[in-house]
Amino acid sequence: MKDKLVRAVASNGDIRIIAATTTELVNEGVKIHKCAPTAAAALGRMLTAGSLMGSMLKSKNDTLTLKISGGGEAKAIVVTSYSDARVKGYIGNPLVDLPANSRGKLDVGGAVGKNGDLVVIRDMGLREPYIGQVPIRTGEIGDDLAYYFTVSEQTPSAVGLGVLVDTDLSIKAAGGFIIQMMPEANELTADLVTYRLQEIPSITEMITKGMNIEEILNYIFEGMDLKILESTTPYYKCDCSKEKVEKALISIGLKDLQEIYDEGKDEELNCNFCNKSYVFKHDDIGKLIESASK
Repeated sequence: MKDKLVRAVASNGDIRIIAATTTELVNEGVKIHKCAPTAAAALGRMLTAGSLMGSMLKSKNDTLTLKISGGGEAKAIVVTSYSDARVKGYIGNPLVDLPANSRGKLDVGGAVGKNGDLVVIRDMGLREPYIGQVPIRTGEIGDDLAYYFTVSEQTPSAVGLGVLVDTDLSIKAAGGFIIQMMPEANELTADLVTYRLQEIPSITEMITKGMNIEEILNYIFEGMDLKILESTTPYYKCDCSKEKVEKALISIGLKDLQEIYDEGKDEELNCNFCNKSYVFKHDDIGKLIESASK
């Protein structure tokens, strides 16, 4: 089943929904970073969340960055996303793999930890980006994002994120949703949605059964006037380039660049998001110093 992201409304526009299947997207990210099962689930949930939230951006030039760092063995997990649902990300420790939690599931919360913050950065081309930050509640990521939306953006939200890792360490199913109540929505509608979300199977279970994202939403919002507004394909793609890495190298300052040059060694930098390696020869560093000195 191909990945798909949809935007929808229900209950006469009182409910806003963004939902996606992201199995292929998550598979790509997990493969790049060679993740162990618990790390794969954690990174996959963040990638799915990033793609969903990125699609909420207004302009194609806007970017959104999510970072969660709770002091656990996973270390920091960072994703950057764009308005076309494109996303890239990395996990500090891709080899983290913990015993199952009390529910028999991959222990994402334990890997992430609770001693830290979830940070959301929206760069909309203004002088300063918008930065929202909340303390981590559970480390399970979906719960923490729901708390972020409710507290930081004053939008009561339900966030469901799921990643099912197969025995060969590939991703068998991945997907998620963000369901938000609009200010005009009444309590009865909110209670009904809450009840249904408590009763439905996990999103990965529904995907594994062969349900596409529209069928999943029709199941959740049956009889609630669900309307699919638009759809797109979420995907993993890193946009790094030698030019961007050059800028990063120049940004360390002329003094440090000169020290690297004086050592007479080549400098190798790896992109965190795709692990691509960029090698700068001794002469290349000299040219960078010359350019930065002008």
